[in-house]
Amino acid sequence: MTRTEPRTWFITGASRGLGRAFTEAALAAGDRVVGVARDVTPLADLVAAAEGRLAAFPLDVADREAVVAGVRRAHSEFGRLDVVVNNAGGVVLGMVEEITEDQARAHLDTNFFGALWVNQAAVPLLRDQGSGHIVQVSSMGSAGGFAATGLYSAGKAALDAMAEALTMEVERFGVKVTILQPGGYRTDLFTRGLTMTDENPAYAPLRTWLNGLWAESEDGDPHLAAAVLMQVVDLPEPPKRLVLGGAAYDVVTRMAQARTDELAEWEQLSRQAG
Repeated sequence: MTRTEPRTWFITGASRGLGRAFTEAALAAGDRVVGVARDVTPLADLVAAAEGRLAAFPLDVADREAVVAGVRRAHSEFGRLDVVVNNAGGVVLGMVEEITEDQARAHLDTNFFGALWVNQAAVPLLRDQGSGHIVQVSSMGSAGGFAATGLYSAGKAALDAMAEALTMEVERFGVKVTILQPGGYRTDLFTRGLTMTDENPAYAPLRTWLNGLWAESEDGDPHLAAAVLMQVVDLPEPPKRLVLGGAAYDVVTRMAQARTDELAEWEQLSRQAG
């Protein structure tokens, strides 16, 4: 699709990983970007080279008031918002039994509520201009729970449900919503963005098995994901959900098929309930 005007992006978690790759790709396409993160110093080189097309300022998406002010500031920076990317997030790794209340609340404050606050702040602006595209960065993990990533997957599944509802709510205003489900990429999500639980020794055998399983996985180049996103935002009718990565696609489709098969297996019992 040919465009005559540059788009304006608002990207959370823009300093590193997928967020930075998205920022670089948007700038390379000639677009304008407002990039936010708790720490935006890693964006200094891009700001210097972008000749006024990249604005960066610190923002903690867990702070609702700060998000509302930040989205308004982003809108005033270039006069509009065209693509809003909810990318900020982290990982809490541990068994469900091990997760503390503080860890659970802090995790969901960023991974779920942060996106909710951005959506609530951005939708009125997009509705008023009659266009826009909200991109919700979820995870292949939202397709189902998995040992040691239960809370992370739960937060992403909640994001998916919210984004699906949002799609129905805003489509009549000309606003699109796409859920991205990335697989593993070479980012610092599992280093800087990682919270670990205190390990219960009862789960030691399971952890040994999981470590062996994860050691066999190979993470992808985040710039490949960014290149796909650039194609998605150019589509007049973008997908409502898109898995990023071939291995991730295979896992998600297998999980979906296994769930369908189990539902079918117990259909007779389900129908007995009314």
